[in-house]
Amino acid sequence: MQHLDWSRNANIYEVNIRQYTKEGTLNAFRKHLPRLKKMAVNIIWIMPVQPIGHLNRKGTLGSYYSISDYKTVNLEFGTLDDFKVMVEEAHKLGMYVLLDWVANHTAWDHIWTKDNSDFFQKNDNGDFVIPWDWTDVIALNYENSAMRKQMIEAMKFWVEESNIDGFRCDMAGMVPVDFWNEARIELEKIKPLFMLAEDEEVVALLDYAFDMNFTWEMHHLMNAIAKGEKHAQDVWWKIGEYKEKYPEDAYRMYFTSNHDENSHSGTAEERMGNAAPAFTVLTYLLPGMPLTYSGQETATDKRLAFFEKECIDWSQTPLHNFYKTLNQLKQNNKALWNGIDGGQMINISKGQNENIFAFVREKDGNKVVVILNLSANESHFHLSHESAHGYFTNLFTGENVELGESSHFDLKPWSYLVFTN
Repeated sequence: MQHLDWSRNANIYEVNIRQYTKEGTLNAFRKHLPRLKKMAVNIIWIMPVQPIGHLNRKGTLGSYYSISDYKTVNLEFGTLDDFKVMVEEAHKLGMYVLLDWVANHTAWDHIWTKDNSDFFQKNDNGDFVIPWDWTDVIALNYENSAMRKQMIEAMKFWVEESNIDGFRCDMAGMVPVDFWNEARIELEKIKPLFMLAEDEEVVALLDYAFDMNFTWEMHHLMNAIAKGEKHAQDVWWKIGEYKEKYPEDAYRMYFTSNHDENSHSGTAEERMGNAAPAFTVLTYLLPGMPLTYSGQETATDKRLAFFEKECIDWSQTPLHNFYKTLNQLKQNNKALWNGIDGGQMINISKGQNENIFAFVREKDGNKVVVILNLSANESHFHLSHESAHGYFTNLFTGENVELGESSHFDLKPWSYLVFTN
């Protein structure tokens, strides 16, 4: 897969339109674009904006992922013109927009159910099939070539009408790889796109159709380390597994939260406690793309309801500069760029305290030295590895330092140090 140049040093930010503002509209969210630009956000992932089904709906407002019409906008959010204006303004600010796409299933009252019931899977009794325990949706039939064609046409509609820059594809691994390959071929006849797969198992998705996938296993490992169930060394094992499993230039998306985790499993603060900032730093410095979820910059420990109206409190954004600093580092330091354009990780904590996760990444003269105490205990670290020696700047304090054989660090629980040249 040939990645787009603008994706090589990008970060991504997920937008929950319904909960983002009191109004819960596209126009209300659009007012936040300049703030996100100041926070150095590159890619905006917009959760589905299409109408939500009423039949077998969950809760009062239903799930974003129970779509009743692929080619229109949920009137609760606004209009197609509102969406177009939002995309246009994001582009003017130098940002890119991905639309969440739900290809595996639809709402029970999707417009296709009226005249194209053969577009859907049926059981032996001729009834629609419910995937997993998602009782508000029904599974599509990818053995039907006419349905595939209509699905691709619907995706093309959004690229042609609103000039979006790609898609985040929900449950991508539940849809045949050959469909995604065909879809990308057809979509790129319009413009080059960036494609994100919600999947970690189907490696073939990254051969052509998708640029990037999720890192659920690493996410769960971070949660386990925060609880004291795993150690820093386990991160190295997972990185090794990833390196063997995925193509060298595949992008991996790292995160401490997203809409599923926040609503169903708890906020990063709930799951990780005082470890949350350290793991946020880690998501930015591993070889991959970091994700920020709506409202994480407010530092509020609040789950956002999934099927009801909730609202993020924007009265304060104490972590704005924290995320801005990390986003700018990601953009400007080539050692942290994505895929083959970034530097390899050199383990500089091997054989030392099992709670310390430390490494160096270097590319084209750019170098980053990272030291994290991934434990609730105070830890000591001796910087003996020659690759980490030299003159650097402490990312978060601005202090100029010389790192060498005599460098020793007493690290508080869940603390982190990032040095750049």
